[in-house]
Amino acid sequence: MDKKPVIGVSGSIIVDDGGMFPGYERAYVNDDYIRAVSLAGGIPFILPMVYEEEIIRKQLEAVDGLIMSGGHDVNPLLYGEEPSQKLGGILPKRDLFDCMLIKIAMEMKKPILGICRGHQIINVVNGGNLYQDLSFIEGCYVKHNQGALSNVPTHTVKVEKDTKLNAILGDEVLTNSFHHLAVKDVAPGFKASAVAKDGVIEAIEKEGEHFVMGIQWHPEMLAKENEKMLGIFKKLVEESKK
Repeated sequence: MDKKPVIGVSGSIIVDDGGMFPGYERAYVNDDYIRAVSLAGGIPFILPMVYEEEIIRKQLEAVDGLIMSGGHDVNPLLYGEEPSQKLGGILPKRDLFDCMLIKIAMEMKKPILGICRGHQIINVVNGGNLYQDLSFIEGCYVKHNQGALSNVPTHTVKVEKDTKLNAILGDEVLTNSFHHLAVKDVAPGFKASAVAKDGVIEAIEKEGEHFVMGIQWHPEMLAKENEKMLGIFKKLVEESKK
């Protein structure tokens, strides 16, 4: 029987608003990531935020593949821009962790799947940039933040031919959508592998053999009932066995 690969999921911080410990920070990831990895045949492993390179290297040595999870807006100072008035909440210490995690994982040639924020920060770490709000994109008309019903796909995405993502999803797919930032200039060595009908970039992937993929929507929220979306995680698991 094949050995199941261990898939690390990058963690975040949630802060208690009230209760016994207002302001108390808790390490967490959304459970949908854990379920999706399990359904895809991997062993999920949460990587809590730390800031020492030696510890991050040890975290990555313990896993076979990596998921960069969603969450806070990426700090635009990372790609040389001042924050606009439409930027949402940032968490600079998470940016620090995520950037180190991606750089070291790429150095180690670990398979990487970035989702939403994870997709965006993979692009930034590798030299690309972002739109700080969809309103800055000329011709953007699709509703990219559906606001509810996380497991219901609401808009169409065209998947480019001759891409790793097309081999998983085919030429077109319905996705859910929960974002207001988007990839602007794709990082060198990467290509846009999917776009919405209004031209907003919905996925990127690294050129060549090393599996590094960013997905703007949330396939983990759809994976339980949608075989194509589960297929994204199955591909990560497959790559992580190599």
